[in-house]
Amino acid sequence: MAKVTEKLLLEKGSPKATKLEQIKTLNLSKLTLKLEDLPVPLLSRLSSLECWDLSGNRLEEFPRRLELPALRHLDLSDNQMEDVTSLEALSGLEELKLEDNLYITVSDNHKLMVLLPKLRMYNGKDVTSSANHLRFVYSANLRTRIVAVWEKHFRLPDPVTAEKLSALSKDFATAACQQVRFGPSSVSDFTKWRVAIMAKAYLTSLTEPTKEPEIQDSPEPKETQVVPIKRKQLPSERISLTPRKKLRNSDLPESPAEGGPRESSRKVQMLTESSVSARTSPRKKSQPPPNLTPVRGAATPRRAAKARPIREEEVEGIKQKKKKEEGLQKEDVMSSFKSCGNTQPVSLKPLHVLQCHSKQDSREDFSTQLWACAFQPQTETGSGSRLAATCGGDSLCVIDCETGMVMKKYKVSGEEFFSLAWSTVLMTRGGGRSSSAQPCSVLAAGGKRGLVKLIHPRNNVAFGEFRASRKSLSVLRFNHRQGNFLFTGSYDNKIVMWDIGGVDSQYNYKVIQLLVLEVSSPPLHLCLPPSSPSQLLTACEDGLYFYKTQLETKSSNKSRSKEMEITFPVYEKEDKDHDYHTVDGLSFLTDDIVASKNFLHSSIYLWSLSRTTAQRPDKKSLRVSAVVLMELQWTSTEVPYLALNTCPARGYIVCGDDKGRLWTYHITDLQKNSFQSGKPVQPTQVLDWPSPMRKGLGGVEGPSINSVAMDPELQYLVALSDKNMVIVWKRD
Repeated sequence: MAKVTEKLLLEKGSPKATKLEQIKTLNLSKLTLKLEDLPVPLLSRLSSLECWDLSGNRLEEFPRRLELPALRHLDLSDNQMEDVTSLEALSGLEELKLEDNLYITVSDNHKLMVLLPKLRMYNGKDVTSSANHLRFVYSANLRTRIVAVWEKHFRLPDPVTAEKLSALSKDFATAACQQVRFGPSSVSDFTKWRVAIMAKAYLTSLTEPTKEPEIQDSPEPKETQVVPIKRKQLPSERISLTPRKKLRNSDLPESPAEGGPRESSRKVQMLTESSVSARTSPRKKSQPPPNLTPVRGAATPRRAAKARPIREEEVEGIKQKKKKEEGLQKEDVMSSFKSCGNTQPVSLKPLHVLQCHSKQDSREDFSTQLWACAFQPQTETGSGSRLAATCGGDSLCVIDCETGMVMKKYKVSGEEFFSLAWSTVLMTRGGGRSSSAQPCSVLAAGGKRGLVKLIHPRNNVAFGEFRASRKSLSVLRFNHRQGNFLFTGSYDNKIVMWDIGGVDSQYNYKVIQLLVLEVSSPPLHLCLPPSSPSQLLTACEDGLYFYKTQLETKSSNKSRSKEMEITFPVYEKEDKDHDYHTVDGLSFLTDDIVASKNFLHSSIYLWSLSRTTAQRPDKKSLRVSAVVLMELQWTSTEVPYLALNTCPARGYIVCGDDKGRLWTYHITDLQKNSFQSGKPVQPTQVLDWPSPMRKGLGGVEGPSINSVAMDPELQYLVALSDKNMVIVWKRD
């Protein structure tokens, strides 16, 4: 017998009423309800219900076919929910809570944002941006690949019959699910589910042209936001702005680090040198960003009735004032770049292309996505700057950039590495006295499983791990002044500062949590100002934030909120199709100048941290406007997470694009020759994709460059692609 009766609903509902149709709020929490306790015919009478609390029960799914047209808020937290598709009928739902449901995965989160077209708040967080990205941009990319599968392998039967269409629909959906491998494996369940729905809708649109298919909800790409056609020719791609993780994976066995230098067996044959060219003025379709340094003109007359002709001497005065202000602004910007030094531009040429992260060491693996790379600090050996660590898939590699040899390789079964960071800590020898301590380089890496792996590459030892989060780790960063302080950012919207201490000769160590920083969305990049390591800039899915991380000895509070949010001029261009708040590139060029870029924006901003933070933030929003010094022209793309990097000693900024190219900016050169107030500055050079050759298969098309790293003197540059290729460039 069902526990929920009309009498119970009238008792638990408000306002107090005699009819179910009059109830607007209903609290059925903590009644140990199961699915069979919720009768659909009875609950369907709650036609005015707006808010329903079902938390603390034992529901595995929501009653299917239960339509509540007025329902806007639903609390299903602390249940046993497994199937989120049962919520599909709640098309008007705006706020949903599903916290503490152990079986809800990141794929389920994705499904909810697509199933519920009006969902705005999820688990207390505003998901409007992420949801719109999944509904529109993500769907547009999937549709491109689905259409490619159809055009390559299928066609309509002749004649068209219901039986043939049914079989074709099933075969097409199956083939599309197998061939459209989109994003990291942790969201493959969502991708297959979405592709199956969209494939059937696409077939329906071919046979019933008058009916709008479900996948047409996404807006048609505009000229300024073209979806790269080339990305549909290889299976593994990523455009998700949402967490890449599975639910609390248990610890899986891992293999020891593989030792001994060896020549990588996964080199891809290079074309002749003449195939690598550089363009100094790349073609691009985009509208110029707004002026960054507007000139303040004379005030206009308040009333038209008092307007009078402006005399020639007044016009001349205004021109002189304008010219003077422009000169002062230019001088102001130039003074900010003095610390970059007077270096010469460099010439880079491709040296190696490696496939060292292949699944099962397969030569055919062009799908593993590589995410992070960094050069070893010069401590233990004189050749430290030649060694670069890279991560992607289930492996982490240490590469000698000169020889192209993979010196070390570390694999963890079931892991997907997203980030890594180098640091120098003290290793105590003998009795453990400080006088016997020697510096050693350690490598930290993390990803899908929420664990930080600690590795000492020189001794080929993976000496420890600790759990930094129950969700996936998105970014790791060591404090450059205090090498034992490690920051981890994760998809539970937290940044944690840890003290990993040092290690002894037996690799004993101790990890202590020092500080927790609350953020409103997953952090993508963490940067500490070179001269102020007690401050932190964090680039997130929904903006850029500034924190103070100075430890307070008298305070026991380990949690801390943002000091301010830093906004950019491009935010003024936002509309329903363009959300520029995601900051997916961040790096310091000098002690004060920051380079950053916003997803969907075709420029890179250079701005002053000191002048920005010197402003008084808005009391409510804590926002300040970035003091922009220069805007650099970049490509126009809808592919996110294409991170930039800087080489302060050489005054360089480098960022890859979705066609395998590297956009390079030499600041010394730019400030001498290319300063134009309010207009984006063209790159110093655009290095074309080197077009490596696959044996017997021809050239490889340009992939997306997810990350780049440079050694301090820019002798080497390492670029990571989303097609399992590490490209090493060398200074000519």
